[in-house]
Amino acid sequence: MEIRSELTLQEKLHILADAAKYDVACTSSGVDRRGREGYLGNSVAAGICHSFAADGRCISLLKILLTNHCIYDCKYCLNRASNDTLRTAFTPREVCELTVEFYKRNYIEGLFLSSGVWKSPAYTMERICEALCLLRNEYRFNGYIHVKAIPGAPDELLAAAGYLADRMSVNLELPTGESLRKLAPNKTHKAILRPMRMVSDTIAEHRLAIGKSAQMERSGSTQRLGGGIFSGVGGRIEERADQSGLVGDARPLESQMPAEDLIGRGSQPANVVRESFSLPAGLRRRDLQRPFVPAGQSTQMIIGATPETDYHLLKTTQHLYQTYDLKRVFFSAYVPLNEDSALPALGTPPPLLREHRLYQADWLLRFYGFHADELLSEERPDFNELLDPKCDWALRHLELFPVEINSADYSMILRIPGIGPKSALRIIQSRRYGKLDFPHLKKMGVVLKRAHYFITCGGRMMYQTPIEERYIARQLIGVNEKENWQIRHGSETGFRQLSLFEDFQLGA
Repeated sequence: MEIRSELTLQEKLHILADAAKYDVACTSSGVDRRGREGYLGNSVAAGICHSFAADGRCISLLKILLTNHCIYDCKYCLNRASNDTLRTAFTPREVCELTVEFYKRNYIEGLFLSSGVWKSPAYTMERICEALCLLRNEYRFNGYIHVKAIPGAPDELLAAAGYLADRMSVNLELPTGESLRKLAPNKTHKAILRPMRMVSDTIAEHRLAIGKSAQMERSGSTQRLGGGIFSGVGGRIEERADQSGLVGDARPLESQMPAEDLIGRGSQPANVVRESFSLPAGLRRRDLQRPFVPAGQSTQMIIGATPETDYHLLKTTQHLYQTYDLKRVFFSAYVPLNEDSALPALGTPPPLLREHRLYQADWLLRFYGFHADELLSEERPDFNELLDPKCDWALRHLELFPVEINSADYSMILRIPGIGPKSALRIIQSRRYGKLDFPHLKKMGVVLKRAHYFITCGGRMMYQTPIEERYIARQLIGVNEKENWQIRHGSETGFRQLSLFEDFQLGA
């Protein structure tokens, strides 16, 4: 594959911004950083993704690939080595110029930088680090940066990127080793989990060094189990995972990890780690005083390209939260791009509604205290796509309902469809001053069109409703019918990632 270096910067941007749209980055920045004198930009924890395309993809980051050249031949990827496509690459300085110029014009709030694997993981990661060093030090960019870590790159390059970026992500790609071997023969879960573990433990070490808890604040269902491994990447956990069938095994990741390896090993303090690796070119010692990946790390799984069930995906998601203390797990509905017998046929609609349900279930894991085994089981491994997962769970546990809103505890109120953490807290606080009724609940933000089937106020339901699964399911499906149709047919109605050229008339 030949990289076309004679293309103009605008031509490169057209190619490499379009090639990056399948990387999911729809998340808030998760980091607050004020502006500094002599630097350009800042970062607000909730400010990066205030604007979304209708399919959920973020449009306020400059999302680009460093290059769409790739030595790997993943069957699901548009940029795979066997595809006959125009290849090009940005230089590190071109990445900086684009970021700064777009930022100055208020088109973007930060940078999302990913890449195909160019020559080797080490070479690719070195070029990414060079771009980040230039951007932070020469261009003095103080805004938000999300960077993809390249599995197989040296530890010191991954560490350097972590001190320069706000968020890092390592894509798991597929939830089982069997699927990964089938569709991405050049990748293994062992190689992917290794940098994920290193980033996780270095974040924990930095937090301990500044007097904070090693574990990020999170709901009780996703407590972190892992420990330090920075000084020994490649140790027992990767070896044992490989022996236990991580590569080529169709079981969820959780069942493949020995329990003794999920409990962390000791590691060096963060200040020792910082001094222990040689600095890559362009990285300064003062860069090591930055927080390490302050917005945490994330990962992405492709759904719909392989036959894993929702239960399998959710178990894998829960394991990743517990073991690697991830900030987010993203799901990317597979869009058929390549013709291959191992993939869905071209023209197959992407499973957008399934993706939506998995995101809702992920929310239940992180903020509502649910576990994967409560939401699904081997006997019932997939969600009813016509219902949100919380309603689906409630309908399968009607013996717990209706719940008396004036006496139930917080954890039970939180499990009622239509009630979120804020409204549950308002209920607990307000009922100390008197009995609550349905108008009170509506004012507190409770979605009564879903909640009224599952609650009573003063022993009475809002309407006379039979507590019967089929009846309630039929009513709830009717309530969500329009929304479900819009999500399912999103790709047919023109939802897309916005283009800087089309939407800001930059091509003129």
